[in-house]
Amino acid sequence: MSIDIGRLETELLRMSAEDAPGREFCEAISELAGTGRFEQLRDVLPGIVFDELWARYQQDAEAFVAGWRKLAQDMRQGFIQHARYRLTSLTRLRQAQDGAETPAWQAIQRALDGQQNDLLRAAIAIELLDMVEPAVLRATHLRECVVESATSEDADRYLDEATRCYFFGLFTACAVMCRSVLEEAIKQKLPLALIRLVRTRYRNAATLGNLLHEVNNNLLLTGIDGDFPRIANQVNDAGKKAVHQGLLSGDEARLCLQNARRALELLLCR
Repeated sequence: MSIDIGRLETELLRMSAEDAPGREFCEAISELAGTGRFEQLRDVLPGIVFDELWARYQQDAEAFVAGWRKLAQDMRQGFIQHARYRLTSLTRLRQAQDGAETPAWQAIQRALDGQQNDLLRAAIAIELLDMVEPAVLRATHLRECVVESATSEDADRYLDEATRCYFFGLFTACAVMCRSVLEEAIKQKLPLALIRLVRTRYRNAATLGNLLHEVNNNLLLTGIDGDFPRIANQVNDAGKKAVHQGLLSGDEARLCLQNARRALELLLCR
């Protein structure tokens, strides 16, 4: 079965435009007011709201109807942009804007969206659809990681998270998680005597660099493949760069993940 992502995006945009929060509400007010049925709103709206709208309608009926119709159009046309802004406002720092006014149609949408979360749902759906093809391409760069001996459940979860971060373009997070999976896997592989030494020497706070130092100095004791420290150190370097020097590129994250998976295969070869 072929999944047409472009078709899904088109359908999502169509649905978002048709079902934009507040659009039907604004269209209903303009329709009832424009056809002389304003009184029907009395049973729908709170009394204070009805009275205010009725006063504005009496001042200039034509402008009132046109204004609500324009609000409905703005809600439909601006919904996707507003949805993206709603999501971005949760993921990034925002600087306070004194005196900045929110457009009326956005204020209404946000008020109506308080329980339904249609803005967030649409923004996340669009963002995830945009990730599909790049994620598929990145997944083709990997092969299965096959090991002979099992490790901990935590290590499996760390590897799963690191790989998914790579798929979805979270490259810096991918490298950080690659370090975590190797730290966990090494701790499960070390002989009991060396585990005690590491706990004492590093006060239960050994980093991947510390663990690799001990492994390299005790290869015979650990029984770990001699190529493991070299490859694992490359993962550690990428992870340190991600934490201390800035964002990683896709290529850097892919290499880090591939090295982490290769290191796991060497480490868990019994």
